[in-house]
Amino acid sequence: MKILTWNVNGLRSLLDKGIPKEILEFDIVMFQEIKTDTVPEELKTLGYEIFINPAKRKGYSGTLTMSKVKPLNVTYGIGHDEFDSEGRVISLEFKDYYVINAYFPNAQHGLTRLDYKLNFNSLIEKYLNNLSKPKIICGDFNVAHKEIDIARPKDNINNPGFTQQERDWMTHFLEMGYVDAFRVFHKEPNRYSWWTYRFHAREKNIGWRIDYCVVSKDLLDRVKDCDILDKIYGSDHAPVYIIVE
Repeated sequence: MKILTWNVNGLRSLLDKGIPKEILEFDIVMFQEIKTDTVPEELKTLGYEIFINPAKRKGYSGTLTMSKVKPLNVTYGIGHDEFDSEGRVISLEFKDYYVINAYFPNAQHGLTRLDYKLNFNSLIEKYLNNLSKPKIICGDFNVAHKEIDIARPKDNINNPGFTQQERDWMTHFLEMGYVDAFRVFHKEPNRYSWWTYRFHAREKNIGWRIDYCVVSKDLLDRVKDCDILDKIYGSDHAPVYIIVE
């Protein structure tokens, strides 16, 4: 199974630029921050089943998953309306595992939503642990886990996405039996998935790695590759993919 995740920062904006052909080589494509409550017509002819979980608030958040493989079951949200109203999670159940599209909250400037995010982290953790099969969780986690995952760590201490609380939760989550698949294959620094639109940050590679594919350890031996497609444009994020045998 070839799976791709991408925070598109507005699905309509991406489609207006033209969806990269490489994206359509994947069996499952997961978008975050779609900012729409309808499935664009352009996606309906691509050969995928499409599942959308929009936010109640217009033009905000939301997730959409496209799958060439018919799932056994589809679940929207994590069972808590405070977060489900923002359309942050879609879970597809297959024979051997779940594939979860997750868009974690941003702690926001001034950390005004840090508590909200930490509460979401706690609840999605419980939700995932209650699923009965191995899991593949992909999406925008909105956290740079370690200093290697951010270009300028000293300049960003206590900034949203690099607070100790967020990073500690990510450490805790992985220690519960999950694996950051990208780091299995890539130990090198200077690999990022998000760059601010300001200051030519992407050209200078002043970025953050905040988009992940995480798998439960019982699936690790089936993971054949995981990487960031940082040459694909269309958003301030780059797509991330994982291949599971």
